[in-house]
Amino acid sequence: MEFFGRDLLKNIQQAKLEGENAHAVYSPPYRPLYSYEDILTKRPKFAAVNILLYLKDNQWWFPLIVRSTNENDRHSGQISLPGGKKEEHDVDFAATAKRETSEEMGIEEHYVRIIRELSPIYIPPSNFYVRPFISYTKKNPQFILQETEAVELIELPVSSLLNLIEKPEMLVLPSSRGVKVPVINFNNYLIWGATSMILSEFSTLLKNL
Repeated sequence: MEFFGRDLLKNIQQAKLEGENAHAVYSPPYRPLYSYEDILTKRPKFAAVNILLYLKDNQWWFPLIVRSTNENDRHSGQISLPGGKKEEHDVDFAATAKRETSEEMGIEEHYVRIIRELSPIYIPPSNFYVRPFISYTKKNPQFILQETEAVELIELPVSSLLNLIEKPEMLVLPSSRGVKVPVINFNNYLIWGATSMILSEFSTLLKNL
């Protein structure tokens, strides 16, 4: 696997997606499976998130954020990808992903280039139907976090996703209903739920290149 240079971006664009099979590896055990028709009957809110790739120290990285504490947000305090709800003025979900990345991380939107979309994912607790994207920026980002949305930046090397295992670590977390859930443990940052499921698909994609 080559994690230097721009061939990685081209290979990602052409790779096969594993969808629900990859999501299932990091899915909480209590998460039900829904068909697209089932999801639509719940009148979900639509959103997009973004895996933003950038070069640092001659390899590709991407950022995660620790969400700000908000009693009205079911995902408050969790680790997530930049992203949010689709607004009426967003021409499509890719535009939502770029706008939210710019707002939450302080990166000028025109520097964010979409590579491709990953498989959509439904999040039952918040009733969001999320469209994940992979993008990149040529400009070395200087992150400025939006304080109302994020309290901490976490930078991960893309190569770290090759270490995800098929039988992940299981832990009981404060917001996991007292049930053990699969987690990605990166330097003691515990990533779970929809974010880990999306990263699981990205990991599978990278392993199949």
